[in-house]
Amino acid sequence: MQWTPGDISEDIEDRRDSGGGGASFGGFGGGSLGIGGTLVLVVLSLIFKQDFFSMFSGGTPEPSRRIETTAGPARSAGEKREVQFVSFVLDDVQRNWDRLLPQSGASYRHAKLVLFRDSTQSGCGSAESATGPFYCPVDEKVYVDLSFFDELRQRFGAPGEFAQAYVLAHEIGHHVQKILGIEGKVRRLQQTDPREVNPLSVKLELQADCFAGVWANSTEQRKIIDASDVESGLRAAAAVGDDRLQRMANRHVSPESFTHGSSAQRVGWFRRGLEEGRVSACNTFATR
Repeated sequence: MQWTPGDISEDIEDRRDSGGGGASFGGFGGGSLGIGGTLVLVVLSLIFKQDFFSMFSGGTPEPSRRIETTAGPARSAGEKREVQFVSFVLDDVQRNWDRLLPQSGASYRHAKLVLFRDSTQSGCGSAESATGPFYCPVDEKVYVDLSFFDELRQRFGAPGEFAQAYVLAHEIGHHVQKILGIEGKVRRLQQTDPREVNPLSVKLELQADCFAGVWANSTEQRKIIDASDVESGLRAAAAVGDDRLQRMANRHVSPESFTHGSSAQRVGWFRRGLEEGRVSACNTFATR
């Protein structure tokens, strides 16, 4: 990606210095798993040889484990560039929605992005490293522990800055859904018909993938990304497909349990947003 390190965005709330101690791998109250949450559950399942997915699918997990970690200085030189990159992507994504959303009859309001280490509190409950990056619709903030990007590169085979940018753009996509009223409508439908909880969740996540692609379309036009960056984004989308993650956790692939969509679906909807560059191209709810 072509970008220049600069000032930190006014929309970033840095809580890394206030750390919450160790990472507790218990439940997450009031919110849904983001991209990172699903990935980290795979890691935990592999490490501890137990099904951490059951925590979020109605099963009964074993007692939670706590791993103590020792964090270095929050603003170390090693993290400075990564924070600047997150800041650049956040501002660029939100400026794009400032421009596009009025075309859909809505005014865009900026989400905040909270940087934290190990754990912090969100409007949706306790946010922990094990949750991964996620958007909380209650307080309209995206929560990110930078250590997640190491997992994305090293364990899930999705290196490159644009892979990270895809994750951030996806989470901001959920904020766009909240502004457009889509997120609230889906939650009400899920409460009305429990059988539709997972299918509707998949449609919601695929639309956020498409919205990430809409932003990618604008970066391509401005020569911020090239073909190799696009490939990086597609690899990241494929890396977080439910079918691939279930195989990584040595689980049987169970489409009825999908909450984010298959690798092929995620790649397809991200590519659609990338090619079309329009909000109207992202109506995942019109397809079955």
